[in-house]
Amino acid sequence: MTTATTRSSDRRVSPVFVGIMAVTAVTGWATWSGYAAQPGVAVFLFVTAAWVVSLCLHEYAHARTALHGGDITVGAKGYLTLNPLKYTHALLSIVLPVVFLVMGGIGLPGGAVFIERGRIRGRWKHSLISAAGPLTNVLFAAVCSAPFWLHALDGVPADFRFALAFLVLLQVTASILNLLPVPGLDGYGVIEPWLSYRIERQLAPYAQFGLLFVFALLWVPSVNSVFFDAIDAVLRFLGVDDYSRYCGQELYRFWRGTPEICTISR
Repeated sequence: MTTATTRSSDRRVSPVFVGIMAVTAVTGWATWSGYAAQPGVAVFLFVTAAWVVSLCLHEYAHARTALHGGDITVGAKGYLTLNPLKYTHALLSIVLPVVFLVMGGIGLPGGAVFIERGRIRGRWKHSLISAAGPLTNVLFAAVCSAPFWLHALDGVPADFRFALAFLVLLQVTASILNLLPVPGLDGYGVIEPWLSYRIERQLAPYAQFGLLFVFALLWVPSVNSVFFDAIDAVLRFLGVDDYSRYCGQELYRFWRGTPEICTISR
């Protein structure tokens, strides 16, 4: 890969991201310790803040890989500072994923950082840039689920376990959705460099509607069933049990009240 240089100020971590990390740490501690008067509020803030952190890392991974692939403009655009306010579409990258999280408990793939693809040579580099974001979500899911697949849950407070399980669910849904080979999503970006010019030109106009197309498909019962069966299979592989995931999602929606079954193990 080509090594690119940027100014140190272009790589300095943004105070905005530091603040989000601080909220994640404080609310994570409150969830772990049971300090919060309302556990659901602590879980809500912890999961939301951690989710935003993962979105920032997702976009950073795209930008950092593009930098080493040859696009030296990503530093000047602020993409390497992990500042969500620097993204090309802050609404799509941060706001909409958080709204979908609150409304439906699903990890919505966001976008985007603007990569100057003309500066990058080689199909493998283009594919890797597209893959870097969702692979970050995969790594995030693996880390958050580590206590489950390592069977290291002894001593982990129930509410914190529930929050981690729900966070893993979000990362897994975001990874699978984003890796679909649909125009506009990263999965398509992985295979696009390998398509013929004619096919690429034919599919290009549909990129802006790709995510809408996916969500329309999810309304089809048979497709919805296959999608969530795949989610369940991945979560089982990671050792995340249905009970923890369910209670994590219910605790997150604290305004609806916590089911009694989720308070038994506290």
